[in-house]
Amino acid sequence: MSDLYNHGTGDVLVERRDGGVLLITLNRPDRYNSLTLPMFEEMNRIWADVERDEQTKVVVITGAGKAFCTGMDVAQPDPTPEQALAMLESERQRVSTVLRIEKPIISAINGPAVGYGLSTALLADISIAADDAVLIEGHTRVGVTAGDHAALIWPLLVGMAKTKYYVLTSEKLTGTEAERIGLVSLSVPREQVLPRALEVASQLARGSQQAIRFTKRALNAWLTNAVPQHELSAALEILDFAGADYAEARQAFREKRAADFPSARTARTAGAPAN
Repeated sequence: MSDLYNHGTGDVLVERRDGGVLLITLNRPDRYNSLTLPMFEEMNRIWADVERDEQTKVVVITGAGKAFCTGMDVAQPDPTPEQALAMLESERQRVSTVLRIEKPIISAINGPAVGYGLSTALLADISIAADDAVLIEGHTRVGVTAGDHAALIWPLLVGMAKTKYYVLTSEKLTGTEAERIGLVSLSVPREQVLPRALEVASQLARGSQQAIRFTKRALNAWLTNAVPQHELSAALEILDFAGADYAEARQAFREKRAADFPSARTARTAGAPAN
């Protein structure tokens, strides 16, 4: 693409479709579209470009291959403290920009969506998931606070009881179950995910742009009012990156075994009275 989206490395593809639809594809299929540290910044630049892009009316985001996005690539080296702080700022900017963009965003969840990937999927205005897609919040499973979207969006979508269950346990959902509880907008057979998303995008692109954008702005007030909760959870997540539990989770991943979290190995049962 020869316009403002030409600053990428190929890990994220941006394609203009007819009628003002922009298709963004996370493009590391061999790594289930997990993100490298540079990709976090690349996605921030893309969302900033979308906000000022006068040609685009609707955005569709999806993943290449069998996955949507499985979060940060845990095979890369551990982030330094400086990189962790940069990620915190990157996340703050990303969420703020996505909520501010008045153009509708549609996520086409063609496969597994975990962590950052699930955040990207659920912060979209309309989410269309494959029936058999696996959705996992995932943060507590690797010893860190659910910091990039859960405190912000989950309670509004499914209520606090479901939020606490799925976010605290990191239990997986299928696309079908996610639609049933209201976590995603629609669940369709896998081969229909992107075509259905593009169909909805075309429909929105032909509609009253002022009415659609003003309606999105009004609805997103529910989310922007909760931004301080997101920033708190994101800050707590960054603190966890320096913790022993996160280090153990990464080591367990490398050794292909279950994590044995140090914080779970206590001299007495948590909550029991001390002698």
